[in-house]
Amino acid sequence: MEQPVHHFSELFEQLGLPSDAASIERFISRNSPLPPNMSLSEAPCWNEGQAELLREAVQEDADWAEVVDHLDASMHKQQ
Repeated sequence: MEQPVHHFSELFEQLGLPSDAASIERFISRNSPLPPNMSLSEAPCWNEGQAELLREAVQEDADWAEVVDHLDASMHKQQ
């Protein structure tokens, strides 16, 4: 059984955030780079529910894990 493939915009929808390309780019620009030792789910830009979704996606290697890893890399990258 194949794992569903989620797009970056779908993750932002799951997080309750605007999911168009310009909004995603603005969000990442405003909230990054994160310190190298800070996990994505610990970033101050998330509310408790958003942080939990991100944490669980990685811990459970859920079908969201790959796109969460992409967001993690984007938020840690130096602008």
